[in-house]
Amino acid sequence: MLNDGELSQPNQEEQTHFDFDLFVIGAGSGGVRAARFSANFGAKVGICELPFHPISSEVIGGVGGTCVIRGCVPKKILVYGASFGGELEDARSYGWEVHEKIDFDWKKLLQKKTDEILRLNGIYKRLLSNAGVKLYEGEGKIVGPNEVEVTQLDGTKLSYSAKHILIATGSRAQRAPIPGQELAITSDEALSLEELPKRAVVLGGGYIAVEFASIWRGMGSTVDLLFRKELPLRGFDDEMRAVVARNLEGRGINLHPRTTIKELIKSEEGVKVITDHGEEIVADVVLFATGRAPNTKRLNLKAVGVEVDQTGAVKVDENSRTNVPSIWAVGDVTNRMNLTPVALMEGMCFAKTVFGGQPCKPDYRDVPCAVFCIPPLSVVGLSEEQAIEQGKGDILVFTSSFNPMRNTISGRQEKTVMKLVVDAETEKVLGASMCGPEAPEIMQGIAVALKCGATKAQFDSTVGIHPSSAEEFVTMRSVTRRVAAASSNPKTNL
Repeated sequence: MLNDGELSQPNQEEQTHFDFDLFVIGAGSGGVRAARFSANFGAKVGICELPFHPISSEVIGGVGGTCVIRGCVPKKILVYGASFGGELEDARSYGWEVHEKIDFDWKKLLQKKTDEILRLNGIYKRLLSNAGVKLYEGEGKIVGPNEVEVTQLDGTKLSYSAKHILIATGSRAQRAPIPGQELAITSDEALSLEELPKRAVVLGGGYIAVEFASIWRGMGSTVDLLFRKELPLRGFDDEMRAVVARNLEGRGINLHPRTTIKELIKSEEGVKVITDHGEEIVADVVLFATGRAPNTKRLNLKAVGVEVDQTGAVKVDENSRTNVPSIWAVGDVTNRMNLTPVALMEGMCFAKTVFGGQPCKPDYRDVPCAVFCIPPLSVVGLSEEQAIEQGKGDILVFTSSFNPMRNTISGRQEKTVMKLVVDAETEKVLGASMCGPEAPEIMQGIAVALKCGATKAQFDSTVGIHPSSAEEFVTMRSVTRRVAAASSNPKTNL
C-alpha cells in the first residue's frame, strides 16, 4: 500500500485479515471506476449505494451516481431535445417545408430519458458484477479506520472490515436560503418535471443555470435568468462569457444581471418571484441553480477523525488520501475539480496507486470542459485572465468571430467565436475556447494538443479540414492583441 507517498513492503498490519481489501461508499462515476479497476488488479472489493430514484435525497441515490441518473446524461438528452426547435426553424431555409405547427411532447421525451438512465443504471451494475465487485444496496457509513456499516433497505445493519475505505459519495444540489425556498426546485426535480413549464425563472449563473435556461427556452418556455455578476459563468474567460450572454439573449432568454431573489410567494397565478430590485416575476417553476454541497453529513466522519473543510468536503492529499491513512476519497465529495471525467481520473489513479503497483497522481492541468447551453461553450487550459495572472511574460491573444456556414443559409444571426491564448516568448498555447455548434466535440481534440505542449507554430502548420468551423483553430494568423505581463485589465472587445 501507499505509505507517506511511497509504496511500502507488506507489514504486520497488512497481514491482518479483512473482509475486503477495499470497500467503496458510493457507486457513482468515481466509485465505480475505482472499484472495478481495483478488482481487476486482484483486490477483493465491496461497494454500497443508496436505492435508485431520479431525485436524490440523503437516503436515495442509485448506481451510476449524479452524472448518469440526474446530471450530465439526462441533461444532455434534454439539450438534444431542445436543440431541435431551432434546427427545425433553420430547416425551412434549406428547403424543408413545414406546413403545420410542430407540437412538442415533453412527457414522451421525459419517458425516453427515464428509460435511458434505467438502462445505464443496469449497465453500471453489470460492470461491477463482471469485475467481481460485491454490491450492497443501502446506506454506508464509516465506524472505524477499517470498518464500514451498511444499513440495508429493511433496516438490517451489516458490518465489514476493509484494509482501505474509499469515500465516493459525490454532492447534492442545494436550495438558496431565501424565504419561500420550498416553492423552488433544484436540478434533480427539473429533470423529472411532469409538465413542461410555460414560464420559468432560473436563479444562478453557472453551468446548470445557463443549461436549463437554454433547455426550457428551446422548448418554447418563457425564461428569466437571474445572476449576481455582470455576466454568467464566473470563472470562465470574460470574453467568452460575453459571447454566451449575447447568445442567450439572442435565443430569447431574459437576462437579469446583478440580480438575486429576495422572496418567493405562492399565488393563484403561480410562484411570485420578488427580486432584490423590487421587480416581480410570476413563474410556473423557479429553479435554484446556486451550488452543490458534498455528501458527507451521514458518513460519521467526525467520529472517525476524518477531516473536512468548511463546506463539508473531505480533505485529501495529492494521492486522494485523507488524514486517516486507510481512508481515501475521490470525486465531488472532495470539492477539487467537480467534473465526471476528473472523478474517473481520480478513481483510476487510486486503483493504480494502491492495488496496481503503478503510483500516480491526478493531473488537473489542461482539463477540458463544456457548458451545454445552446450553442455550447467549451474550453481547455487557461482563460485570458488566468494566463495574465499566472504568466511571467506577455501573452498573445488570437480570436476569430464568424458566421458558421449553416447560418449563412438559415439567416440565424449567431456568431461562432474561437480564441487561443499563447505565451509570447515560448509560443506555447496556454488556453483555447470556443462558443458555437459542436464546440465540445472540437475542443476534445484541441485538449490533446495542449496536453502535448503544442505551440502556435504547430497549430499553424496543421492542415485544416475544409469546410469546417474547426479549421479556424489552425488558420488564426493575426494577433488580436498582445497583453503585457504587468497588465491587470485584459480587454474584452466583443
